[in-house]
Amino acid sequence: MAKRLLQWHPAFCAAMRIELEEEADKIRIEEEHLLGEKPMQIDLLIIKKDKTQKIKKNIGQIFRTYNILEYKAPDDYLSVNDFYKVYAYACFYQSQTDTVEAIDPTELTITFVCNHYPRNMLAHIKRVRGIRAQLREPGIYDLTGDPIAMQLIVTKRLSKENNFWLQSLRNDLGSEEEIRTLERRYEKNRNKTPYQAVMDIIMRANNERMEEKMVPHEVWEKVVLEIGEERGVKIGEARGESRMGQLAEKLIAAGRIPDVSKAAKDGAFRQKMYKEFGIENMV
Repeated sequence: MAKRLLQWHPAFCAAMRIELEEEADKIRIEEEHLLGEKPMQIDLLIIKKDKTQKIKKNIGQIFRTYNILEYKAPDDYLSVNDFYKVYAYACFYQSQTDTVEAIDPTELTITFVCNHYPRNMLAHIKRVRGIRAQLREPGIYDLTGDPIAMQLIVTKRLSKENNFWLQSLRNDLGSEEEIRTLERRYEKNRNKTPYQAVMDIIMRANNERMEEKMVPHEVWEKVVLEIGEERGVKIGEARGESRMGQLAEKLIAAGRIPDVSKAAKDGAFRQKMYKEFGIENMV
């Protein structure tokens, strides 16, 4: 797979929509919410439509009316600076109203989401601010000791049973069984946009790793082909049966999804792509 910057944040937002889909009628989700006129933005803002309604999903049980989420990609980490930045965002969000306390400060929460347990950050806020991390359930920690309710979600430690898609949003899937489980779970929801977005980034992030782990090609390739089909193109029935199938796989791996559709419809463009990717004519 060609080395390139993976766009984890849209997939995280999609995963959160999946996690909270049973609560969708209670909340409004705003991605990359801008703070004021300057380029400051919250990764994800979740607003409860009725503050009296409780969120049952484990990752949303802390939610009040206004809920600010900060997400770190799997290869990134949550730092002390990130803590203060997001805390400042929460304060700034509360203050940017026409009337005093239009947003009740007690109705704010902060959620930090990352793949790696942030030991340095947690040690700092415990020492300096008296904030302690208390494990509520696998992967979910309440950060207690501050007027603003906060929680930490470590995605790789989440329960696969309760938070399958958010737990799978990482670049270190380790076994063939994980891939097969992903395939089975995805099959049930393959026509839903959030699932497509999450599966797409998981596929891209773990392509090379799956080859290293010697996961059978037919398992992983089925996912690759389905991603292409969901964008409106049938790109091959099985590995090696058609040049178009090989080309589609290479285009998807390179992040050139629109070119899959164009190659399927435009013969001249398709031949150009065969040459570009060195795909030999099949006898």
